[in-house]
Amino acid sequence: AFVDKLYITGKPLAKEGNPTALGAGNPVKFWTYVFFPKNVNKKESYPMLILPHGGVHADFTTYYYHIVRELVMQGYVVVAPEYRGSTGYGIDHFKKIDYGGLEISDANASKNYMLENYPFLDKNRVGIIGWSHGGLIALMNIFEYPKEYKVAFAGVPVSDLVARMGYYDENYRQQFSAPYHIGKTANEDVNEYRRRSPAWNVKKFENTPLLIHTNTNDEDVNVLEVEHLINSLKAENKKFEYEIFTNLPGGHSFDRMDTMTAKEIRVKIYRFLSKQLTPKNPIENLEQLQLYGYGF
Repeated sequence: AFVDKLYITGKPLAKEGNPTALGAGNPVKFWTYVFFPKNVNKKESYPMLILPHGGVHADFTTYYYHIVRELVMQGYVVVAPEYRGSTGYGIDHFKKIDYGGLEISDANASKNYMLENYPFLDKNRVGIIGWSHGGLIALMNIFEYPKEYKVAFAGVPVSDLVARMGYYDENYRQQFSAPYHIGKTANEDVNEYRRRSPAWNVKKFENTPLLIHTNTNDEDVNVLEVEHLINSLKAENKKFEYEIFTNLPGGHSFDRMDTMTAKEIRVKIYRFLSKQLTPKNPIENLEQLQLYGYGF
């Protein structure tokens, strides 16, 4: 695979009670990493996965290297947007953070850019996956753009910012109430925090095939958040798949590690994705994952 960097223009989501229309101009320039399979045949058609990174700010790092390799070897083009608020691009980009807000359309804009500029990408085989904050972005994208994604996976997704503000410390909460961000605490504007939380937006969810994973000993995204999301989806009679793992080693990173259990779980994830996206060389078992990810 090789990596490219490019600029994308992000546009804002419409806010409830705000006359700003979806797609109104709010240009933001940001980097996106793009990973292609080797020896791309432009006469063929390729599926694409959007993979937003996690963190409050953070950025895309080698933490995802093995996962990108496993995906690219299957025949996916992988797109990792450094959406507004990502670190490493200066204080101005850092302070554009809009957790659960405009970053959602940034990720979608990356997808649109790729479809517009690479004709060999199949617009009908586009998925979105992410863990933690990236899981929130994946969920909110299929809520906001339900016709544009064929499948989604959300691993240990941040799901309820209201609850999250309650069990995290003051330093964490201040990243959201900062003047350049939301500007208010959850206590001062609970509805704004709900607007940015998947668990409070499940009515928007339509029929995108969705898989959710969480782990009971996750000390970053407490299982109570994901349980709220799952229960909310059930209450709305939404169709989706999920699995709650019990005290697996690794906590928040349980299915992204190099343990045998983590790799077996990733095989499950890849099988789920391949049903909808039909990559050329899907991973069907542990032996294939080992070969694609590690070369032996």
